[in-house]
Amino acid sequence: MNTILVIGGSRYFGKSLVTKARDAGHEVTVLNRGSGTPPAGVGHVVADRDDEERLRAALGARTFDTVIDQVCYTPQQAAVARRVFTGRTGRYVMTSTMEVYDPATLPGAMHVGGGGGGGARGGRGPVPVTEESLDPVTTGAVPGSGPAHEYAEGKRRAEAVFLRDPLFPYVSVRAAHVLGGGREEFTGRLGHYVERIAAGIPVDVHQAPYATSFIHHREIADLLYWAAGHSFTGPVNAASHGALDVTALGELVAERVGRRPRYRVVGEGAEASPFSFDRAYAMDNGRAAALGFAFRPVTDWLPGAIDEDAAGR
Repeated sequence: MNTILVIGGSRYFGKSLVTKARDAGHEVTVLNRGSGTPPAGVGHVVADRDDEERLRAALGARTFDTVIDQVCYTPQQAAVARRVFTGRTGRYVMTSTMEVYDPATLPGAMHVGGGGGGGARGGRGPVPVTEESLDPVTTGAVPGSGPAHEYAEGKRRAEAVFLRDPLFPYVSVRAAHVLGGGREEFTGRLGHYVERIAAGIPVDVHQAPYATSFIHHREIADLLYWAAGHSFTGPVNAASHGALDVTALGELVAERVGRRPRYRVVGEGAEASPFSFDRAYAMDNGRAAALGFAFRPVTDWLPGAIDEDAAGR
């Protein structure tokens, strides 16, 4: 039995992660600001992670085999965690994002490389990016503005805090677009397609969209749990086998809702529907697969996720 602290873990795949670890016999504690009560059999620490003094006080003398950080969005939060958990944990797993690779939020043309299990279907562009395609420490701060840039830059710089002169073994799980769970999928991005295609409303797409990567909400919970129990360190991409472009996604939705999709091509620089990208946006999952994690093909679970979303409407 291990002691596991989950920072966040109050919604979506965080809840699945917490119950999975509990049911496996581990001593699990959830840390949040009181926004959600953990399930039975799970400990609870109420604290604001941004307040270092109160965080230390709330934790008291507790130590953990592993910390899984679901809600680290800024380098400031990472710096607080790095100081507070030094000497308190034997391993730190941070949920990061594929957005750290987004060429639109990085200077110049980003190098892409690798092959492996993330190969694209129904889209154009270079091979999916590997973990080596981005080193947040050497990239440094990237100027920019807007919510997408702020999110990607916050995650990149948070990773850099942990990776630079590490004080404990650290893993960053760069998650693909997480789908499934019906209304639990709070972003509504899959619902955008289900609703529009079912109603015959055009979906806005780029002229030549690139493929992107996805992962099921239970699959990312499984991977985080798996990463907590291993000894590897550094970044690891988390994506189901097989990337899809927006039209391939639309075809899958159309099969489930029984209506052909309609598309409307947007002009250059204009905003399109979620998951339509005018730039390279798929990840290679070869490192995690080589380390022993068994990914599912995206086409195995996505039809069921579409059905869940449609049933909740």
